[in-house]
Amino acid sequence: MAAIQTDGLTKDYAIGFWRPRPYRALDGITLRVEANEVFGFLGPNGAGKTTTLKLLMQLIYPTSGSISILGRPAGDLEVRRRVGFLPEAPYFYDYLTAEELLTYFAGLFGIRNPERRRRVSDLLDQVGIGGERRLPMRKFSKGMLQRVGLAQALINDPEVVLLDEPMSGLDPIGRRDVRDIILSLRDRGCTVFFSSHILSDAETLCSRVGILVGGKMVAMGSLSEMLAFKVAGWELVVAGIDPATLATLGAMVRGVAPMADGRCTVDLGPDCEPERAIAAVHDRGGRLVSLNPLRTTLEDVFIERVKASQAAAPAGRFMPEG
Repeated sequence: MAAIQTDGLTKDYAIGFWRPRPYRALDGITLRVEANEVFGFLGPNGAGKTTTLKLLMQLIYPTSGSISILGRPAGDLEVRRRVGFLPEAPYFYDYLTAEELLTYFAGLFGIRNPERRRRVSDLLDQVGIGGERRLPMRKFSKGMLQRVGLAQALINDPEVVLLDEPMSGLDPIGRRDVRDIILSLRDRGCTVFFSSHILSDAETLCSRVGILVGGKMVAMGSLSEMLAFKVAGWELVVAGIDPATLATLGAMVRGVAPMADGRCTVDLGPDCEPERAIAAVHDRGGRLVSLNPLRTTLEDVFIERVKASQAAAPAGRFMPEG
């Protein structure tokens, strides 16, 4: 049984005042997310990521298509008890403390003391909210509110967690903490579906990703399927040799760029044998600092698919009248 499944999911909005025209925010999205999977939902601004998450949570309703979560319709009451959700820009009552807020949400799920107190305390510890938990949240930074939002998404010990831009507003330490939490959720059997603009996080965390452009899914699969892991070249960093001398290495060198401290970066083609280049550098009095293979990244795939999709559909997303 899939944790999340959509079939032909489509959402149109009426745009305009005098003569509203249907605008297709989401166009026939079909996807399947398995249990115990971390699925990354990627796309540029306005692609339809937040619309998809709102549809999954039944905050809005589809124009057509179907959604099931844990084998039941998305609006099923039992499903709601088993799902956690973090919106893109969570808003909480300014004068409540983080402890009071989580206590309130725990009560909505029927969690009683002393389990409620223990769970609230543990979650605030987990997301890195210390003594600030007793301060009114109007004094919190955006990153701290994001941490509290993640804690409320986990208060019911969900089986499926939906996160809309969970790294938004977080500093590097906060991003690392959220990555650790997502991995711990996966390790205990939870399914995590999250949208993100931070591709390095998706590459680190996800077993599969989907790329959404203009309301359409343009790519979906495991990273090993989407990325060509063959070496696309080599980056050689050397010291003690000037760029003019490196240029004499000939056809094996695609480019040379000077760096600080008398070092240079040498770009070698994929067919070059790096050992030959290293030997040639040594023969000319240079010293090897590092050698790195250049591989296709998720960012490369993302940019390629987005540009290709935008070039193929220049007319926009308004539907024809009549």
